[in-house]
Amino acid sequence: MTAHRNFKRQVRARAAKTGESYTSALRHFRPTPSGDVMSEARNPRIVRLAVAQTPASEDPRDVDALRESGRQVRALMREASARGARIVHFPEGAICFPNKLVMSADGPDAVGPADWDRCQWPVLQAELAAIAALAGELRLWTVIASAHRLTEPHRPHNSLYVISDRGEVVTRYDERLLSNTKVSYLYTPGVSPVTFDVDGVRFGCLLGVEIHYPELFAEYERLDVDCVLFSTTGVRPGNAAAQARGHAAANSYWVSFSVPTQHSATAPSGVIAPNGDWLGRCPADGSPSLAVVDLDDGCEAAAESVTYARAWRRESRAGLYAGRQVSDPRSEDRTAAF
Repeated sequence: MTAHRNFKRQVRARAAKTGESYTSALRHFRPTPSGDVMSEARNPRIVRLAVAQTPASEDPRDVDALRESGRQVRALMREASARGARIVHFPEGAICFPNKLVMSADGPDAVGPADWDRCQWPVLQAELAAIAALAGELRLWTVIASAHRLTEPHRPHNSLYVISDRGEVVTRYDERLLSNTKVSYLYTPGVSPVTFDVDGVRFGCLLGVEIHYPELFAEYERLDVDCVLFSTTGVRPGNAAAQARGHAAANSYWVSFSVPTQHSATAPSGVIAPNGDWLGRCPADGSPSLAVVDLDDGCEAAAESVTYARAWRRESRAGLYAGRQVSDPRSEDRTAAF
């Protein structure tokens, strides 16, 4: 607590000297690598993020549905650009989320190995290419989910493509911790985390059922990520939204939570601040829509979490209390009286 008190004292001293509010003064401070000595630092970084909710179709054989999904994605990209976004984030299934029964080679009444020859790959790839071209035209970073085809006989990855504002795929995240059905019948798991930077803000990607694995969110904290983009088709969406808030607060970073419109009534898409509060959410009316927020590491909702809590937790996890244990019979006796 001493570091925290000293830090607050420094912020108050600056506020008194400059006439700024406490929050305004706080924006000039960032933790040193040790986490306990604060110094004045660069201006806060701000990136405007749009998180989307779109309908998820389930049949990759349906050419018209694939094209309509692509059209809706591009319409929201244009809206995001018009609202000043630098990056737009879409849910799992934004183009198509192949249903396990639709894909099953064992027939529509039994789950079995997926027959990926049923997928209209040329149409899917054409829609993704059109999305990439529009990202370059709008100068808009775009994160979009899709199956990523591998060399036969390997199953595809379940992926998030990261398309830069030049319209180029700069990286791709492949879901690593899959559901039992996905890994048994549908997809090949990925192998590594993925990060990328936009205007000095670092993003990480997670997908599908990975909301249930806090170690993946902690991994991104160690990789100095400022915001995790999580896309899903809805793993008990209300529960998933609650977990997303917990991951944001525990790791002191933003979480963008993107789900299909089918789940908007209980858990619409939105962005969570590093303190666990919602910054903005899409409508709960089932409509394709966006929530647009500024990721501002100097704002009141984020500043103290990012500036103090993250550094303090890192030091604690690194062994802050090592050597402070004592040899005391009352400490060792778990049944000692009050």
